[in-house]
Amino acid sequence: MSALAPALQAFFTDRLINQRDSSPHTIAAYRTGLRLLIGFATERTRKTPSMRDIADLDAPLIAAFLDHLEHDRHNSVTTRNGRLAAIHSLFGYLALHHPEHAGSIQHVLAIPTKRTQRNIVTYLPDDEVDALLGSCDTSRWTGRRDQAMFALTIQTGLRISELAGLDCGDVTLGTGANVHTVGKGRKERRTPLVPATKTILKAWLTERSGTSTDPLFPTTHGRRMSRDAIERRLAHHLTLTAMTCPSIGTKRVSMHTLRHTAAMRLLLAGNDITVIALWLGHEQIATTNLYLHADMSHKQRAIDKTKPLDAKPGRYRPPDPLLAFLEAP
Repeated sequence: MSALAPALQAFFTDRLINQRDSSPHTIAAYRTGLRLLIGFATERTRKTPSMRDIADLDAPLIAAFLDHLEHDRHNSVTTRNGRLAAIHSLFGYLALHHPEHAGSIQHVLAIPTKRTQRNIVTYLPDDEVDALLGSCDTSRWTGRRDQAMFALTIQTGLRISELAGLDCGDVTLGTGANVHTVGKGRKERRTPLVPATKTILKAWLTERSGTSTDPLFPTTHGRRMSRDAIERRLAHHLTLTAMTCPSIGTKRVSMHTLRHTAAMRLLLAGNDITVIALWLGHEQIATTNLYLHADMSHKQRAIDKTKPLDAKPGRYRPPDPLLAFLEAP
């Protein structure tokens, strides 16, 4: 066995788990990215993963892998940068324990992230929200579960990982009704529930009748729903919604779109951007500022307060015939 295999295993067990106490989501993301890299390298060189050396993962191969993600797997630039972050973290660890490969490691660490285009966020207006929730067949158990799940996300703005990790005990329905989450960066927060969401969750918890440690939104077999399973349920309901609300079919909607929808509903209700940042669990206010660009009403109110330009339309005409001759094309 080469030096790469034990070093890769130690990177997860020693660095990520023991030293950094990384979250399960970080470990899963890094594992997926590095598994894709090793698989790509195996196809390129036909060398088994356990026999591959650190020097085999050089900068040209890493660059080819990143191009493969974008052009063959059609991953976004954000995903490409996320995979590169996992590679950089691994090679930063290798630099400490394998100085004999310092030259090739530094070349890999010098590979830059690619700049991304900041698009205006997509969100659902009230009519599309109503259509989506109305597409859930409440005569069926899965329909009632999905409606409660979507309603909770649209009101609280939970991330999909936070939603999937909810237990029955995380919901408080008495005075000061709220949902408790431990989100990105291990930030703990409680998000208030409005009466409508509280009513939906109360009915669902009564039907769910689980213990405090049981998943709030389980599969039909009682297991915790995966992120992919939640996205598939949303895609199913979006197809149904598009039949009665064609506008929703023109948008690319994911569970993160429902999080954007929660933020935009708070913004349009007149809440300050700092309050929305706390509500969503954003570490930096700059992240929340993206929602200001999506709301044209704020920009319209700003321009309504400005003084109109005192400019008269028309074409410039020189005052002298000689100037007219000299300025003629």
